Amino acid sequence: MRYSTTHKQQTRQKLLESSGALAKRGGFAATGVAGLMKAIGLTGGAFYNHFPSKDDLFTEVVRRELSSSPIAQQPMNRARLERCLDQYLSMAHLHNVEGGCAIPTLGAEIARAELPVRAEAEHWLCSLQHAWTQTLEDPDLAWALLSQCVGALLIARMLASEPLQEQVLKASRDFITGALHEAP
Repeated sequence: MRYSTTHKQQTRQKLLESSGALAKRGGFAATGVAGLMKAIGLTGGAFYNHFPSKDDLFTEVVRRELSSSPIAQQPMNRARLERCLDQYLSMAHLHNVEGGCAIPTLGAEIARAELPVRAEAEHWLCSLQHAWTQTLEDPDLAWALLSQCVGALLIARMLASEPLQEQVLKASRDFITGALHEAP
């Protein structure tokens, strides 16, 4: 049976959405093609109707996840940036692995991925850094705050104790608030 172009596009979109959530929950490399397809109710063989390889899917997952980040939206004034960073460094975001930022959850896998995946991540990270630079008027501060946010969320997720998680996030929020108020 031949499916319409619309059906194929909808299936591809479902696969991207599902794969992003699965990757953030359990790792992209750890989930096989059959598992990715099973999550949307299809067989593994149907995968290749949508992507030539799993790496191509990973590239698209990275594009989709990083391009849709609320902290990458432009234009952004300083007050909005501060609100976004407060939400980013929150316990709600810490617990929302599947719906949260892909950078702390997929960063290590992206670093080990093939060049097209890393190039896609670089494009979106540079776009994010550029947006923050426009707001902060300091490219180095933009990179430092981006790194601080991702690192703090990653470290907090590594901890077993919720009070320690909260302490890491609060310390990072306080540090960022100080850095933002010292910046021009």
